Formats: sequence, C-alpha cells, structure tokens
Amino acid sequence: MRRGLAGSIRTRQEAGVMPVLSEIKVRSPKDGDLLRGRDPEELATAMAGAGIAGLSIVTAPEDFDGDVEIVRRIRRRVDVPILRKDFTREVTDLDETVEAGADAILLTVALLDDETLGVLHDAAHARGLETLIETHSEAELARVGALGLQPDLLGINNRDIRRLERDDGDVSRTERLAAHVHENQLLLSESSIDGAQAVRRARKAGADAVLVGTWILTADDPAEAIETLISVGWPG
Repeated sequence: MRRGLAGSIRTRQEAGVMPVLSEIKVRSPKDGDLLRGRDPEELATAMAGAGIAGLSIVTAPEDFDGDVEIVRRIRRRVDVPILRKDFTREVTDLDETVEAGADAILLTVALLDDETLGVLHDAAHARGLETLIETHSEAELARVGALGLQPDLLGINNRDIRRLERDDGDVSRTERLAAHVHENQLLLSESSIDGAQAVRRARKAGADAVLVGTWILTADDPAEAIETLISVGWPG
C-alpha cells in the first residue's frame, strides 16, 4: 500500500500544523557522521512519533554512505510516507524503490537531461510512486514548466547538490524562487533549514512544507527538534 506524501502534507496543513519532513542520512560530506552510533530504525521511529509528514531516506552510497536496505528496514517499522533520496538516473532505480517500500522518489533537475527527466517522472507515476522534482534556480524551474511535468511535490534545494552540500546556501533561495512557482503546486523547501525562524521564512515565501535533515539529526533530541518546527503552525 502506497502512502501519499502530498496528502500527508495537506492533512497537516488542515490540522493547523507545519508539515515537516525529517531525514535519515548516515553521513554528510560537510558534517561527517550524522548517525553517531544511533540505530536508524529507532531514530526513524522516534521521528515518526513526533508527528512528521514524511521521512526522507538518503540511499546514495557515495559521499553519503546510504543504502536502499535502510529503506526496507525502516519501512517495516514506521507507517509514514517515505521519500527515497538518491541520484536517480534509471528506470531500474524506480523498480528498486518500489520493491524497497518507498512511496516517493527524488528527481534532481540539475543531474538529468530533459528527456530522462520526463521519462523518469512518467515512469514513477506509472509505478504508483509520487515524485519530488528538485530545483535550484530559475532556469531549472523553467525547464520543469516547459516540459509540462506535474510533480506531486516541487522542491527548492537551498543548497547546490552538485557541490554535495558543501556550499553555504540558506532559505533565502526559497524566498527568491518561490515567486516563480504556480500557486497550486505543492512546494517543498529543502536543506539549510536551521530552526523555527528559517521555517517561518520558508512558509512566508510560499513553501507548503520543509525538509530538514542535518539540523534535526544533530539536535540533542531529534524528536523535540521536530516538535519545535511543527509548532510553527499553519498558516501561522
């Protein structure tokens, strides 16, 4: 059974809480080991209990030490929608994602040509996967529009994924680019969100939800950190 990430976001908005996606990421090229000896399944369970709208799981092996097996293990433990976050390039990646039990897949505009992006988007939907199409610039937003794609979520990454999170981007990128997104498109602000004030800025700019990885993972109590962000409220 697929769990709808877009629907989960809307449900939380209707309940008056800020939709937050947290993340399981083994390591970051910039910040190093993020699990710090913790069991990812236990961590995911605590995050789900804190009220997240969905869980992003980074499965890219290079630079992030991810593995799709983490998705399989966590799927057996939590009932929230799962986004598989990887450098998706082939249709076979989608089949693997479905088999692992994820509900949505990341497609990164900067890493794909127009034809491949369109093929993967349509193939994901044909397999029952929701799509998060991630952008980082006006030009990338324009590409998505020109292709006529209808992603379940459109993401603005506040950092440049081509630099593997080593740049110093912040939520100001969401503030600049959100105005170019159609008002009916669910918008996700991703990366470099470091607390409630950044969430408020993203929400004010037009984001429907936020994806927060490192800030939550490095908090003394990740569940408490999630609750702090959720309490920003919707619309607030």
